[in-house]
Amino acid sequence: MYGSSPNSMTANGSDSKKQRLDESPPSRVLHIRKLPNEVSETEVIALGLPFGKVTNILMLKGKNQAFLELGTEEAAVTMVNYYTAVTPQVRNTPVFIQYSNHKELKTDSALNQRAQAVLQAVSAVQDGSSPSSDPGVLDLTPPPSPVLRIIIDNMFYPVTLDVLQQIFSKFGTVMKIITFTKNNQFQALLQFSDPVNAQQAKLSLDGQNIYNSCCTLRIDFSKLVNVNVKYNNDKSRDYTRPDLPTGDGESTNKDHSLLGTPSGALASYSSGGGYSSSLSLSQGGGAISPLSAAAAAAAAAGRVALSGSGVSGVLLASNLNEEVHKPWVYGDVQRVKILYNKKDSALIQLSDGNQAQLAMSHLNGQKVFGKVMRVTLSKHQTVALPREGLDDQLLTKDFSGSPLHRFKKPGSKNFQNIFPPSATLHLSNIRDGVGEDDLRLLFSNSGGTVKAFKFFQDRKMALIQMSSVEEGIQALMDLHNYDMGGNHHLKVSFSKSTI
Repeated sequence: MYGSSPNSMTANGSDSKKQRLDESPPSRVLHIRKLPNEVSETEVIALGLPFGKVTNILMLKGKNQAFLELGTEEAAVTMVNYYTAVTPQVRNTPVFIQYSNHKELKTDSALNQRAQAVLQAVSAVQDGSSPSSDPGVLDLTPPPSPVLRIIIDNMFYPVTLDVLQQIFSKFGTVMKIITFTKNNQFQALLQFSDPVNAQQAKLSLDGQNIYNSCCTLRIDFSKLVNVNVKYNNDKSRDYTRPDLPTGDGESTNKDHSLLGTPSGALASYSSGGGYSSSLSLSQGGGAISPLSAAAAAAAAAGRVALSGSGVSGVLLASNLNEEVHKPWVYGDVQRVKILYNKKDSALIQLSDGNQAQLAMSHLNGQKVFGKVMRVTLSKHQTVALPREGLDDQLLTKDFSGSPLHRFKKPGSKNFQNIFPPSATLHLSNIRDGVGEDDLRLLFSNSGGTVKAFKFFQDRKMALIQMSSVEEGIQALMDLHNYDMGGNHHLKVSFSKSTI
């Protein structure tokens, strides 16, 4: 009854039958194969936690398989799309995830008792209720404190306050963080608004790695019930008090919307669900890429390796509108080659494999100029330039010297501000004297409808909301780097905020 479907699509792209994605109907039930021996129910459930509520599980331990049911089909699609870009791992073993033919999972609780107990425990923590499952399965005593003490083991790469905020904020509102070194170990105190959020974060993240095979999280409840933060800087931060000084006499009353908390206000997060599949990568300090909020939560919960080493930086994009070919916003495009015999397809070379994975995870399946774009990793390592005089149709172009590159500078904040395509766009570098009406008219002329607009306090930045994600994509492609005069070029990016 629960056998795998021959028409299922493998999430990591290793399907031997090479089935097309659109031939495999999505389902909220996912089939997970090649699990390691003695894998626990909690580890399997953790694969799905960052993407939404897990509603059922069936373990087939004799076959090293499991079925996982998510609360919505949308959450399952997000999970499959995410694991298309990066291979999921459990106990450092690659596993395979695909859609099941079943639309829901019906299990015999008598035969699946332990798994159901674990699922009930996790669901209770997600919902903020009091779990009634067997206390021998999980430690489910009421959370003693909203404050977690975090120790980072095997810290081969830097872990910053912002990285911690991004990871833990997916489990609830992070109010305060203090980082320090004790006994030659990097430690932090992190305070949630609710002890239940702290318990959920501890349950999901304790013992997991922030980065591939290093920077292991060791999490306990602190004896403190409140953290006292005096300064807002790179060592400590109180997200409820943006007016606190930095410690050198300067105030930090500035917009934090691009760092995770909009305009100094508390960010609102749903506990246990609603994760996006963003895969925002940064190259801070030349080390392994720090992850965005959802990617970090997924990586920690599922032990996902996100290193781009050995991955091709070339993508194959197909089903494009033949009239429009423009560079992308998820990496520095080096070269683009439109295929001679298939003008709706192109090879796109980015700076590295991380940027290629990032672009694929965000853009595959997006509707661009009326057509649903397909994006996959190419077998090619580079896009070769044609010999002089042989490219009579001008199908290949070199963008390596383009002024539009956003990610040339290592550690640039641009890496922290990458979000999935959205109807809401973030505008920056707005010229003095340019008003709301001017910007509404400019974006209306790109072929869309402006639904809402909001200036930031300094009027050099703004949010503008189009009527659809497709219109947002089109407006960004048309108007990023738009010359506003006076050496001011408008910068446009996708926003995680709404107006």
